[in-house]
Amino acid sequence: MTEPQVILITGVTGYWGRRLAQRLLTEPGVRVVGIDREPPPAMPSLPGITYIQNDLRQPNLADTLTAARVDAVCHLNFRPSQTHTEAAFDFNVMGTINLFGACAQAGVHKIVVKSSAAVYGAHHDNPAFLRETHPLRGSRQFGTVRYQMEIEHFCRKFHHTDPAARITVLRFANIVGPTADTPMTRFLHEAGAPVLLGFDPLLQFIHEDDVVEALAHAVLADVAGVFNVAAPPPMPLTRALALAQKIPVVLPHALAYWVATLAPDLERYAPLPLDYVRYRWVADTEQMSEVLGFTPTIMADEALRAFDAGSGHRLLAAGIKQAIAQGEQVRQWLEKYRRNGRQEESGE
Repeated sequence: MTEPQVILITGVTGYWGRRLAQRLLTEPGVRVVGIDREPPPAMPSLPGITYIQNDLRQPNLADTLTAARVDAVCHLNFRPSQTHTEAAFDFNVMGTINLFGACAQAGVHKIVVKSSAAVYGAHHDNPAFLRETHPLRGSRQFGTVRYQMEIEHFCRKFHHTDPAARITVLRFANIVGPTADTPMTRFLHEAGAPVLLGFDPLLQFIHEDDVVEALAHAVLADVAGVFNVAAPPPMPLTRALALAQKIPVVLPHALAYWVATLAPDLERYAPLPLDYVRYRWVADTEQMSEVLGFTPTIMADEALRAFDAGSGHRLLAAGIKQAIAQGEQVRQWLEKYRRNGRQEESGE
């Protein structure tokens, strides 16, 4: 009898870990092992998973992988952070380094890492399409992007430690969907989206379901390398906002950057630092289809239409229209009051 392929998912209690585990449990000949630092959760939807409570930074991690007879790892144990902190660096970067070292010791050579196209950075001199070989010039002020770049730099050098390693890095475009919590979905859920006056960059998107499918495909396929993952077509920011029924708030870019320095929490109104809604950072997806062999099933415009920034935005739009109408009534009343006052003073 053929032994099942054992796939370890790090961060299995998180959103992406749970969803990938559910997806892989449908594959014949696959056994799923989940690892996380949190206590075993009640996961009735994942009855076939083997759960291990362990911190990826622990020195006994290699023994854990060996005991579980792991064949491949999908690394999803990542904690988002807007700013750089030592705790976030330790969890994200040092945890990844220790995991890779443990894989080398345990003879686990297949590793898939979830990353982001944001590592390219948004710059005025970016080419029309960013290939996987383009330098990583993402914002180091934004914690999440900074750690993703550092993890990718480490992945690139890891072959010196384990020449047999087959590492697959997936750089996802802006992720949207009805249940995922991502920078872009938080951006679309906000009441007003900052759009910089005079700038309307092309952006890329991918539906949350295709993110799960791409991760599963990368884990099950024997294809190593770095791959941009996005659904066609790229579209201007204003087009994306219209599809998601999002109300844009147009700001002069100089004012927006100045306010951002005074109020760092302004970042929560943007998917990433303001440069990412000012300049283009469109990734080339030729390698995704031709080498990785993956094609998204949901087009970008469909993903944005399906995103329900909800009836809340339609109600907000109606509320704004009503407020404008009421404001106009108040303005007319005040103007009438001033005219009457002037007439009384003049004795008319």
